[in-house]
Amino acid sequence: MKMPIHNWYRYTAGFSAAWVSELINEEKNNGRTRIIDPFAGSGTVLIESEFAGVESYGVEAHPYIYRIAKAKLTWNYPPSKFKEETLALLRIAKGKKITQSEFPKLIMSCYPLETIQKLEALKQTWLDTKQDEEIKNFNWFIITSILRTTSPVGTAQWQYIQPNKTKSKVIDPFVAFEAKVNDMYIAMKRTQNRFQNVVDSIILNEDARNIESIPDGWGDLVITSPPYANNYDYADATRLEMTFWGDISGWADLQDNVRKHLVRACTQHVSKLGDSIESIFSNPRLGIIKSELLEVYETLKIERLKHGGKKNYHLMIAAYFNDLADVFHSLRRVTNANSKMCFVIGDSAPYGIYVPVDKWLGELAVSAGYSDYSFEKLRDRNVKWKNRKHTVPLHEGRLWINS
Repeated sequence: MKMPIHNWYRYTAGFSAAWVSELINEEKNNGRTRIIDPFAGSGTVLIESEFAGVESYGVEAHPYIYRIAKAKLTWNYPPSKFKEETLALLRIAKGKKITQSEFPKLIMSCYPLETIQKLEALKQTWLDTKQDEEIKNFNWFIITSILRTTSPVGTAQWQYIQPNKTKSKVIDPFVAFEAKVNDMYIAMKRTQNRFQNVVDSIILNEDARNIESIPDGWGDLVITSPPYANNYDYADATRLEMTFWGDISGWADLQDNVRKHLVRACTQHVSKLGDSIESIFSNPRLGIIKSELLEVYETLKIERLKHGGKKNYHLMIAAYFNDLADVFHSLRRVTNANSKMCFVIGDSAPYGIYVPVDKWLGELAVSAGYSDYSFEKLRDRNVKWKNRKHTVPLHEGRLWINS
C-alpha cells in the first residue's frame, strides 16, 4: 500500500511525505524536535512527525480540512474496534429507508436519486447514532471521503465540480464505504506495527496569521506549504462536501463559513476589499516590499481592463502578501532562536505580470525578525506554453529561512 494513512485523503498540491520524513530525521539529528506546520492541510507534516517520534503542532483554518486531518491523526486507534464500529454504522444505514426525493440543487446535479438516498442513509445514521468521539469522527471522514468517488459527474478530489462531465468508474455508496473501511483497517494495522514510539501531534483549527495556542518560542522547525498566489479557491473546492452535510446552502455561504478564515489567495476572496486596500499598503509589516508590490499592483490594475473577466488580481496580490507578512510575525512569536523554516512555494504571473513570490516572502520573513533566507529551485513551471494563458516561465521550490 503506497503511503498508508497519507493516502486516506490527499490534499491538493501536497508535498512529498517521503521528503518531509527525510527532513524531519535530518533536523532531528541537529537537535530540532519541535515542529510547526502553519498550513497543515490534511496532516502530512504532522503524521510524519508522529512516525519520527517528535512533537508537532499543526494549524489549519479551513474547518473541513481540519476535521479531515484530525481523523487521519487518529490512525493509532485500535484497528479491530475501528472496523467493528464503522461497519456497524453501515449495517444500520443499509436498513434505513429514505423516501425524501428533493435535495439541494448541487447534490441533485451530481448524483442519481438512488445514490443520493444511500448517501443520505449513511448521513442520517451518522446523525442518529451515538458513538465514541473517535469513531464518530472516523465515520464522518469515511462518508465525506466517498462523496466524489460515488458521483458519476466530474467531481475528482480537489477539483471544482463539473456536472457536465462524466466518469466511467462510479462506486455504489455502501460498497465504497466498506472498501474505505477495509483499506483504513489494513493501513492502521500495518502502520501501528511499523511505528511504536509515536508522539501524538496537536492540530489546531486556528488562523496562521494569528496563532494563539502554541506557546512562545516553542518550535524549532517549520515545514509548510502556504496557498499559492494562483487564484485557486480552497473554499469552493469543498462546496460539494459542505452542501451535503448541510453546512452551506449555496456558493454565497462560503464567504462567511470558510473564506474569511483563509489566507487571501483567490480573487473571489477579495471582491469586496475595495477602499480597505489603503490600509493594506499602510501596514508597516509590508514596508520592505511596499514599493515593488505597489508597482505590480498598479500594473495589474490596468492590465485587468484588457481581459474579459477583469479579475481583481491586483487586490488579491496585495492581500496575499499582507496576510503572509502576518503569518511570518505570528511564526516569529512561536519559534525559538535556533529555528529553521522551509516553505514550499511557487511564483505567479496573473495576466502575465510576474510576481517574485520567493523573493518577497523571504524579505517579509527577514522583516519579521528572521536572519536570512535562500531559495532552492526544484522545478520549472509553465514551460510548455501551448494553450497557456501566458508565456512567463515560473518555478517552484523551497524557501529556507533561518532564525
